[in-house]
Amino acid sequence: MGWAKLDPRPGHPALALGWDQIESVVTLLCYASQDARAHLTPGMHEPQISRVVRKSLRRAKEVLGIAHVQIRGEVELDDMSNNDPSILGRIDITLEFRHQFSVEDAYVAVESKKVAARDTVLNGRYVTQGVDRFARGQYAKGHAWGFLLGYVIALPERDIVQYIDGLMCSTYGPQARLLPAVAHPLALAMFQSELSQGDQHTIRLMHIFVDMCTAGT
Repeated sequence: MGWAKLDPRPGHPALALGWDQIESVVTLLCYASQDARAHLTPGMHEPQISRVVRKSLRRAKEVLGIAHVQIRGEVELDDMSNNDPSILGRIDITLEFRHQFSVEDAYVAVESKKVAARDTVLNGRYVTQGVDRFARGQYAKGHAWGFLLGYVIALPERDIVQYIDGLMCSTYGPQARLLPAVAHPLALAMFQSELSQGDQHTIRLMHIFVDMCTAGT
């Protein structure tokens, strides 16, 4: 699919993804986003969009015959560093492949954010409230891959990507730049980037931008 070589994460098989699994995630997210777009209304909030997308994911899974993955909705991630009721956060969408079952810290993390051309507030939150949660290990700590789904509510997407790329490089360094990936036919654009989760681990992020202009104002 035109992406960088996969790090198989020896010794951490439940946290790694094969290329067939990466392609399954991308395909499901793109088909689900297309299906969900027809059910959105102007001004719909981000969590509402994600709920519609999650329902479409379940339908897409059946239609596409992708039976080896489980889809879950908004999921609380437990903070296992203590014994109090605190959590790390709530992630929008998670998927689990068979090799990840029974390992609570193993899942495919999908964080969703609304973005729009010339809207620096929304586009900034994509980084500060989306990308940064992967960088800090709040989401997908130690994982080989994480996914961000950009709900584009105002075109053109190239303006959005340019802003996000600049903010990521200024925040995390030039190694975090967005590298073009061969986009799925149902995506507006796709990119990948790399982020350091501390000194010991680098996570790859797949950025998928999809047309959700029906939820624009």
